[in-house]
Amino acid sequence: MAPDPLACVDLFMNYLAVERGLARNTLEAYGRDLNRFLLFMEKEQISDLEQITSTVIVAYLGRLAKEGLSPRSRARALVALRMFHKFLAAEGITRENPATRVRLPNTIRSLPHVLTFPEVERLLAVAGEETPLVLRDRAMLELLYATGLRVSELVGLRFQDLEMAGGYLRAFGKRNKQRLVPMGESSVEALQIYLQRGRVRLCKSGSGDHLFLNPFGKNLTRQGFWKIIKRRAREAGIPKNITPHTLRHSFATHLLENGADLRSVQMMLGHADISTVQIYTHVTRERLRKIHEQFHPRG
Repeated sequence: MAPDPLACVDLFMNYLAVERGLARNTLEAYGRDLNRFLLFMEKEQISDLEQITSTVIVAYLGRLAKEGLSPRSRARALVALRMFHKFLAAEGITRENPATRVRLPNTIRSLPHVLTFPEVERLLAVAGEETPLVLRDRAMLELLYATGLRVSELVGLRFQDLEMAGGYLRAFGKRNKQRLVPMGESSVEALQIYLQRGRVRLCKSGSGDHLFLNPFGKNLTRQGFWKIIKRRAREAGIPKNITPHTLRHSFATHLLENGADLRSVQMMLGHADISTVQIYTHVTRERLRKIHEQFHPRG
């Protein structure tokens, strides 16, 4: 009897969570991609995993393109299928991995959106009376720009992750990899003020040791911080579409513009591959080109 595709997906997801230790967001992305493929199998009346060939996968990617999915999203869907079929073959459920013979869709890597330094200054100058929430928002924005943390790393910070005297923190990135990141004087000062005059007023009996709390004394979520940064950007009069990752991009770009080397920026961002960081050099080159055009007599 042929194995049930849905049961195989569940087995694979459990493998990713338990043995590979992938982050929740990554697991959710793989789950969405594979569930979409299961729906495609159902529509095409494919019930046996051995019936899946490279031709079937190409047809699936073509369907995704017709539905308007970007090349990047289709590439991610193919990567999910490659990993899934590699797992099936390793477990002896299927004989081979048909996804390896399918080429990744061409993707055009878009340059990250960044803020200018004056825009960062406006964003960090959080206005309003020094209420606990204002102090919290100011500390979080200062810290995000000073360290380039991912939003999940920021909201996941605990007291034991901070070395205030040394001026650095411990961040736990993808697959729980730990790295040390300098905080800088401005963010340390904003953090101290929040801890002394803000967090103590937000803290409740069940708050635990999470650093950043919501008005109910609970750990602030990723979605909660997304709303905060959107609101603060509007208040600062910045018309750009700002996300937490915008400050991470700005952190890396401004470091490189001011002479930092790629390897150091890679370590602070927590990227395993330096090629991931090299996209920021395109941003700085583009800025230099515009400056040349604007100010050179024959630009």
